[in-house]
Amino acid sequence: MRYGSFNNCNLPPWVIASRHFNDNPHPLEIQGVKESNRFLFEKLAGIPDQCERALFFNDFMSVKFHLHHWQEQSTDRARNSIRNNYLHFLKCWMIDSNSLSGAVLKRWVESRMGITPTFHKQPIRDANGEAYFNYSVDVMNGSACTSAIQSQLDLLFEYGQFELPRTYPGLKAIPLFRGTHDAEEYEIIEDLGNREQIVRMNNLVSFTCEEERAWEFGRTVWATSVPLSKIFFYSGLLPGSILRGESEYMIIGGEYRVRRLR
Repeated sequence: MRYGSFNNCNLPPWVIASRHFNDNPHPLEIQGVKESNRFLFEKLAGIPDQCERALFFNDFMSVKFHLHHWQEQSTDRARNSIRNNYLHFLKCWMIDSNSLSGAVLKRWVESRMGITPTFHKQPIRDANGEAYFNYSVDVMNGSACTSAIQSQLDLLFEYGQFELPRTYPGLKAIPLFRGTHDAEEYEIIEDLGNREQIVRMNNLVSFTCEEERAWEFGRTVWATSVPLSKIFFYSGLLPGSILRGESEYMIIGGEYRVRRLR
């Protein structure tokens, strides 16, 4: 099980997940998101300062999804469904990518990009298998404690795609690093020699822009080139981000050409 049969993006799943896409990146868009939120992106385009744009984005999200009204709700469940917003899910990913929130984020990639997860608490190899069923239960339980989270993640991705060309002008891809303790458990699609391999990554996976930081997360460190269009979220996107200290980049997965360091 690798890719779904459909997605909600401008390119098909097998293209987005391929090594060839990484070699020749193209823009990715979630269908209808920018069109239905035209006011947001027109306003952002007129704000020259990145921090001001981020504040405006946060304010827009708060108003659109009523995130500032959580205290007015009459029950704990209703209050938590609003408090458990996109920032909450990012924070939970940083703590444990195999949490309920991690499952919801992986499902977002699966539904929007059409790339199925390869791991959630255990390897996932079959849509009819127990591992995929358990992952789906986590998705259901994680989604039940929040409101409109998939729509919030749609806007977060599109906002990141708006900012990335401004953060990295003239670039289509950037070098990133991943540290892991279980490199032998990844699916190696092709061994290219000279420490280079084609590796299948999970559908959502964390990287860092700092090689030294990557060594803190595993005895194996891979270096790779990641298209800007496959960056779901990065630590500098929002002011005071909960991921800032990690220099973390949350990457849409698939096939990656990696070089094993040392």
